[in-house]
Amino acid sequence: MNHDDLGAGHAGTALHAMVVARDQGDWSAAHAAAKAISSQPIAAHPAHANLYRGAPAVAYVLHIAGHPAYARALAQLDIEVVAIVADRLAAAHRRMDSKAPPYLREYDLISGLTGLGAYLLHRGHDHALERVLRYLVRLITEPLTVHGHQVPGWWAATSLRDTPGTGRLAHGHVNFGIAHGIAGPLALLALARRAGCTVVGQDDALAEGIAHFTTWAQPLDGGGTGWPEYLPLTAYRKGPGPAAAPGRPSWCYGTPGIARALQLAALALHDETARRLAEHTALQAVTDPRQTGQITETSLCHGWAGLLLTADRIAADAELPDLAGALPALHDRLTTAMGRRRTTEHAGLLTGKAGVLLTLHTLTTTRPVGLGWETCLLLD
Repeated sequence: MNHDDLGAGHAGTALHAMVVARDQGDWSAAHAAAKAISSQPIAAHPAHANLYRGAPAVAYVLHIAGHPAYARALAQLDIEVVAIVADRLAAAHRRMDSKAPPYLREYDLISGLTGLGAYLLHRGHDHALERVLRYLVRLITEPLTVHGHQVPGWWAATSLRDTPGTGRLAHGHVNFGIAHGIAGPLALLALARRAGCTVVGQDDALAEGIAHFTTWAQPLDGGGTGWPEYLPLTAYRKGPGPAAAPGRPSWCYGTPGIARALQLAALALHDETARRLAEHTALQAVTDPRQTGQITETSLCHGWAGLLLTADRIAADAELPDLAGALPALHDRLTTAMGRRRTTEHAGLLTGKAGVLLTLHTLTTTRPVGLGWETCLLLD
């Protein structure tokens, strides 16, 4: 376990402690958590540091804390993060100029420039953020050629583990999810636009992302609509098919995370058709036992906490109240699963107990401080 790991380490536990301290005023646990994540060397090499690991992860936690005791450390981390972003952008543009497809870790939320952009957005570093947004515009609007076929610019030349693809993924894959796929860049572009940070071509990229998800909204076997988590080249070339199998409704790869990204993009461009698709598909996902029955634990990444928090954020912006009406049942499912000891004792935001507790704190605290910590999930 890494001390500077937001997703599966002590930095995620520290984020929970900071949010609780901001709401309740007792900083003893938060200060102890800050010491735990900063008392050892923090990864800052561009090849290893990202929103969920190293200097950007620790900076995100201290920024959410907003405590003057962390101001000096945060200022130093900011310098390191901006340098990391510059290095990663230079490498990404060199790759684009070569017409080679990217690795997921170049652009995704967890390891890539989308995640770093989420930090810059929340921190208010508009100049550096604009450079990331221009990169994402190029990623989305400049197609590639793979094995003689035109594919989107975010086509990953890898397996799902971001290693060279083999077998059916020998020519890579297109990833739909918010954690590792195109839903992440789309959500960041939309959130940045909502915050007033825009670049040339941003609306074109948003429209391209909307078109992609509209095209690939597939009828599910037995009724309903959903999106694939990923597709290899052969399946992508065939196009959307009927009677797709219902998937697990997770934040990371599943329909809820994708629906939130599509909803945000649709709101940004005032596309009511895409908005209705996103909200209706999300409602189906949280009320369809074939989908919810695939959730077996409580985590933010792919458990009940992630489904509940994502659905809550979609419902907050939804045109109709139907999804909000489904939230109490989701909350009950989460607390029931916790009672059955389906919550891991591991540290971390995505796969650990901290993410579950932070979700419950956020959704049950009366008038919580508006910290927007969910930006690291691209939900808000």
